[in-house]
Amino acid sequence: MSGALKEVRNRIKSVQSTQQITKAMKMVSAAKLRRAQDAITQMRPYAQKLQEVLSNIVSSNDGDVNLALAAERPIEKVLVMIVTSDRGLCGGYNSNLIKLTRQVILEKYSSQQAKGNVQVLPIGKKGYEHFLKSGFSVVDQYWDIFTGLSFDRVQAASKYAMDAFSNKEIDAVELVYSEFKNAATQRFVAEQFLPVHKIAPQQGTKKADFIFEPSKEILISELMPKILNTQLFKAVLDANASEHGARMTAMDKASDNANELLKSLKISYNRARQAAITTELTEIVSGAAALNG
Repeated sequence: MSGALKEVRNRIKSVQSTQQITKAMKMVSAAKLRRAQDAITQMRPYAQKLQEVLSNIVSSNDGDVNLALAAERPIEKVLVMIVTSDRGLCGGYNSNLIKLTRQVILEKYSSQQAKGNVQVLPIGKKGYEHFLKSGFSVVDQYWDIFTGLSFDRVQAASKYAMDAFSNKEIDAVELVYSEFKNAATQRFVAEQFLPVHKIAPQQGTKKADFIFEPSKEILISELMPKILNTQLFKAVLDANASEHGARMTAMDKASDNANELLKSLKISYNRARQAAITTELTEIVSGAAALNG
């Protein structure tokens, strides 16, 4: 019985140690989440308005300006950009992103994948490791962006995709990331990054009319890359906030589960201890009775 008691005591100590770690990780993620949430909250309205401007410009173009980044052509080669985290212990966050990426490839680009014409550009260590092990063609230059997250580092990844599209090395770029809603909710998104999509005109609406100064060609050639850089940076900030929210929620649930497990183990320990004491008392009484007899 003493061996069983020792085993339960060791399990209790182990669960308590794990609980301390999960509580500490929850507090760290909560602190990081506040900063990440502030960043994406401030960035989102600006990025959304820029996206509207870009889509309106593309939609209002009558062919008088060559929009290389909006050129639609038969899709032979595809680049899929996926934004995951560098670390785990954040519930199903990374697995859901990887699952969505595989689903996009299977449903939209299965023929291109069969020919080996699908390339993956992962941002985040978890996505990089998964697709590298799975035998995909992987761009391995930008997976460590989160080690020093900045606009310049994200811009380099965006420029890689735009240059490849402009040079007709790829014909479409898909972006998969997690859109931050709140600490407990993320929306996993797959959207077209390139070519820049047009806004379908609604009935009864007038066509957008812009006055360009300086020329339309110069402005569009300068604006389009900058807006696309901003869109990718917004997606990375969304993913960063989503990761910390997912980890905070996962660690909170882990701490609660540890509490429930501790209660169960303590009940088991008390029962085993009570049984051991009862057995010892019985043996003492039996020994005393034998001596008296």
